[in-house]
Amino acid sequence: MYIVIAILVFGVLIAVHELGHFVVAKLCGVKVNEFAIGMGPALFKKRKGETMYALRILPIGGFCAMEAEDEASDDPRAFTNQRAWKKVLILCAGSFMNFLLGVILIIAMYADAEAFTMPVIGEFMDGCPYESSEYFQVGDEFYSVDGNRIYLSSDVSMFMERGSGSYDIVVLRNGEKVELKNVSLEKRVYEEYKNSGPKYGFIFSQEKNSFGTCLDYSWRTAKEFSRWVWLGLEQLIHGAVKLDDMAGPVGIVDMMNNVGENSGSTDAAVKNMLYISALIAINLAIMNMLPIPALDGGRVFLLIVTLIIEKLTHKRLDPKYEGYIHLVGMVLLLGLMAIVMYNDIAKLIAR
Repeated sequence: MYIVIAILVFGVLIAVHELGHFVVAKLCGVKVNEFAIGMGPALFKKRKGETMYALRILPIGGFCAMEAEDEASDDPRAFTNQRAWKKVLILCAGSFMNFLLGVILIIAMYADAEAFTMPVIGEFMDGCPYESSEYFQVGDEFYSVDGNRIYLSSDVSMFMERGSGSYDIVVLRNGEKVELKNVSLEKRVYEEYKNSGPKYGFIFSQEKNSFGTCLDYSWRTAKEFSRWVWLGLEQLIHGAVKLDDMAGPVGIVDMMNNVGENSGSTDAAVKNMLYISALIAINLAIMNMLPIPALDGGRVFLLIVTLIIEKLTHKRLDPKYEGYIHLVGMVLLLGLMAIVMYNDIAKLIAR
């Protein structure tokens, strides 16, 4: 059941992405030849106006086929003949919809929460040496640690453990930022919490759930998910994460299945699936806007480059050359996906 749900989640995420392109293209007056939900042979087709609407057999995505996306055309409503700002809006709409869907899923996940743990010091553990006017006070909200913005209470320990033991911390105190330079902090075992290991001595405050609090905490979580994407890319570039550590659709479906099956209850399974789905949605939104050919971010990047070249040369470039670049990028991306999928399948077989 969870495998089916995971596959449907992927289908919804990609379909929502293409829906973003479709809606904005229509609003901008661009001719859309076909809008399809799913891939492969069509189960159902219906033409309405100039657009063919299709439901296809494989629930793994969809597409929005606009007139002359990568080629010259005499049609004034073709994508290539639109003004630059319209092209940018259309290209960014897919990622915007993915990000919006991610936020909505987070809100749904938190809707019935009783309270949220905020990065605000509610009290100190008995014997905590950092309770003083020189250090921290009750009511201080952690704003940043070593320049890293704090969104959730878990961020505090995460960035402290990544540091050297001496930190530059900014807290919000009575509505104003207070800078604490070169603060030396270390974990210790507190008697009342000895079973849960060493701690810094802060007890973060709880804020009861309300509509406003839920929206605020959901937005904080969305920003946290976004940061995880960038941290993952940074680790990949620096070699901390290797190609074998990456997971494609097969690996993610397997992970979602394991999470669902190992959840203690149906309610917990739903929340865990919402959590992973939201993380994937935001991940797709950000990754798709990277300046890589074949991705929407790459198309926006090449659009800007093309505009600069045309301004300098006073000549319009043939869109087919940009199409060639995206074709090469697509081949390389498909090759990477094939390698990752092979690794995912090999791991399943080995297990």
